[in-house]
Amino acid sequence: MTTSVFIDGAAGTTGLEIRERLAGREDLSLVTLPDDRRKDQAARREALNDADLVILCLPDDAAREAVALIDNPRTRVIDASSAHRVAGGWTYGFPELGFDVAAAARVSNPGCYPTGFLALVAPLVRAGLLPPDWPLTVNAVSGYSGGGKALIERFDSDPELAYRSYGLAMGHKHVPEMQQHAGLAHAPLFAPAVVRAFRGMIVEVPLQLAALPSPPSRAAVLDALAATFDGAPLVTVHQDQPAELLMARDAAPDDRLDLWVFADAAGQQARLVARLDNLGKGAAGAAVQNLNLMIGAPPLVGLVL
Repeated sequence: MTTSVFIDGAAGTTGLEIRERLAGREDLSLVTLPDDRRKDQAARREALNDADLVILCLPDDAAREAVALIDNPRTRVIDASSAHRVAGGWTYGFPELGFDVAAAARVSNPGCYPTGFLALVAPLVRAGLLPPDWPLTVNAVSGYSGGGKALIERFDSDPELAYRSYGLAMGHKHVPEMQQHAGLAHAPLFAPAVVRAFRGMIVEVPLQLAALPSPPSRAAVLDALAATFDGAPLVTVHQDQPAELLMARDAAPDDRLDLWVFADAAGQQARLVARLDNLGKGAAGAAVQNLNLMIGAPPLVGLVL
């Protein structure tokens, strides 16, 4: 018995990465449309309703439109856009944080930046180490592939372009899911940037430990993270404090998530850091992981480890 899967938006960066991870699987059959019918609404409606599971790799408005085209209760959906990440009736696709993806009919894939942020912050809020009303800042750099075709073309065509800071007007679309799924009273101050690397991401949350009402030790923070991700094969909580963390310009795909806690000897300040592939655990890898859970397949099949 095979599961039929339709990737709507399979020609985009995330869609292509998902297809690569699903290639050769005997438990799946891919529903595809010829290039000249990819934007034909009647053809898409038919494919969306014929498939057992649909993965949406579309802009937000197109993703909402695609969901509206599904008129049967059988087809299950993974949405890789940001359209449904804080929407009612949708399960957030971060199973390591306790969301029941396996039983869900509608799953919203987390954003790449929020994946790192939530992995670092949600366990601390749940453990009572970080007050939910604490003002948080998150600094992050990503490979330029996360910006889609237009940004990829911009970096590829301009060899002088090395760094792009953006989201300067605040209100970035990733902030609502960071706030909601971490259980925060206030939206974090989000400072994203893009660097001249095709893929990869480092997400950092700085903490003034001494200013917290009950300052946690580095060991307590590590214990909370380790307890949350105990038995999670894709997430590693590192105990060391390396002198540097690096992103490679031409890194290979990777579906893992690595977490570190850096702190000064006096326990006054800390830097919580996550490293991941924005196209891996931050997009395509997460979608395949969620697909595996939804169809009862081995959880790591098809993933890049």
